[in-house]
Amino acid sequence: MPNKVWLLVIGMFVNVIGNSFLWPLNTIYMHDYLGKSLAVAGLVLAANSGAGVVGNLLGGYLFDKIGGFRSIISGIVISILSLAYLVYDHTWYPYIIFLTVLGFSGGIIFPSMYAMVGTVWPEGGRKAFNSIYLAQNVGVAIGPAMAGFIASVHIDYIFSANLIFYILFLVIAYFGYKRMEIAPERHTDVIRETTPIKYMAPFLALLILVSGYFITWLVYSQWSTTISTHALSIGVTLREYSFIWTINGLLIVLGQPIIRPLIKRIEKQLKTQMIIGTSIFIVSFIVVSFAGSFKMFIASMVILTFGEMIVWPAIPTIASQLAPKGKDGFYQGVVNSAATIGRMIGPLAGGLLVEMHGMKMMLLLLTSLMIITIVTTILYDRPIKSSNQRPEIQ
Repeated sequence: MPNKVWLLVIGMFVNVIGNSFLWPLNTIYMHDYLGKSLAVAGLVLAANSGAGVVGNLLGGYLFDKIGGFRSIISGIVISILSLAYLVYDHTWYPYIIFLTVLGFSGGIIFPSMYAMVGTVWPEGGRKAFNSIYLAQNVGVAIGPAMAGFIASVHIDYIFSANLIFYILFLVIAYFGYKRMEIAPERHTDVIRETTPIKYMAPFLALLILVSGYFITWLVYSQWSTTISTHALSIGVTLREYSFIWTINGLLIVLGQPIIRPLIKRIEKQLKTQMIIGTSIFIVSFIVVSFAGSFKMFIASMVILTFGEMIVWPAIPTIASQLAPKGKDGFYQGVVNSAATIGRMIGPLAGGLLVEMHGMKMMLLLLTSLMIITIVTTILYDRPIKSSNQRPEIQ
């Protein structure tokens, strides 16, 4: 890879390590240290994700208007200021305010990073974006393990650790990204997408597809919210729970050779990939609903990770195939928005259901919703089959 791409990969790696000091522990901190209910914690995390949606759209817009360097620096500076205050005061009201601000500033950074890697290495194609995705997962593998260790010493230290990594990210971005040549006109985003939707069939197919994607993320988000507090309540330690996320990140990186033979056999059968992956998701959540020990949580996460490795890459691939010429950015924006809205609603829905019905029933109820995802996967290409606008997608 070009040196510029390596700088972006390293920056994303440092950024995700910093982020992962907080996100696995947010619900635990609010519930166990600030004494708030799971429903209230879910509402705060919904605000964080909602701010992330706004930041995501603004990040794409700023990339087009002021370039990737300035938009990334803007997001980092806002994050540093927010974390600096949280180091000083992380009681309830500052916490909910600045956690929401962090969702917004993080939302600005991510689309600009993805857009920039595509412009500095356009000939890299899928490899360029895969490099950023891999950096994220390595960061997820390392960050929570470090966070668990630091939190076991003192929970307050996670804010200082997060701040240190953002300062390091600022140094990398300022000196590494300033002179990168970018061509933002190569990209489109949801805000700039003002032209009429000419091809309705692929767009309707996309909406059906992402409705199931939204449900999957709504359920998946329970792992960093309600499941975390449940694990601690039955004796799993903070360090052990953080290690579960380390297993997730490492397995995504190291498990590729394991799933490659399966993926190679059904490489062009994206529908089949999604159905298999979603079915594995369902099994993993059934296992975690009955988890009573650390080993069962690990088993559930291992199962979940294999489903994730099959499902997550298939969604943007289908969206790319559905997208008419010149609409790739818009279609990928719709996909990302569906995932973010799922992460926004998931914690609140999970928290309310836990308080009304208990943890096991909440997980079983939400898991049953993923049957809808299988149905939308089977049916999403119906509008295309009944029209001549796009070729049929398997």
